[in-house]
Amino acid sequence: MAKNKNLFEKFSNAATTFTGSSYAFLGSVAIVLIWAVSGPLFNYSETWQLVINTGTTIITFLMVFLIQKTQNKDSKAIQIKLNELIAASKNASNRIVDIEDLTEDELDQLHKYYVKLAMEAKDDIDIHKSHSIDVATKNQKIKYLNRKKTYFSDEH
Repeated sequence: MAKNKNLFEKFSNAATTFTGSSYAFLGSVAIVLIWAVSGPLFNYSETWQLVINTGTTIITFLMVFLIQKTQNKDSKAIQIKLNELIAASKNASNRIVDIEDLTEDELDQLHKYYVKLAMEAKDDIDIHKSHSIDVATKNQKIKYLNRKKTYFSDEH
């Protein structure tokens, strides 16, 4: 089972990469142009129309699942990265980790909290002072020193 899953994962990654490329787009344009130019050859028959309709329907059907799989994987990766940021920040609430499992009403309640927090921040903080290169550099130095302290305190 793991071998098949790994094979499917490799296939879907390659298919996603290819279908999002310029080559796939140009190939699709070429197919449509060939189909359109061949219209007079087939007297614009129902079969001629059926070929493009069937082909595009099948491709669309398969692409929906491929896109959804890619979206699920990307979403999960982003959630893990955000969870890591929350867990690593000493001032962030760990209760926010994995909130994607909350109900819509619970998420609305949290949203209202953060809207209120943002409104209060507008009154208190000048964005140019709180989001400057100097502040970023200072924060990076503090993080580095904290990691260094934690690393050396864990060894002893």
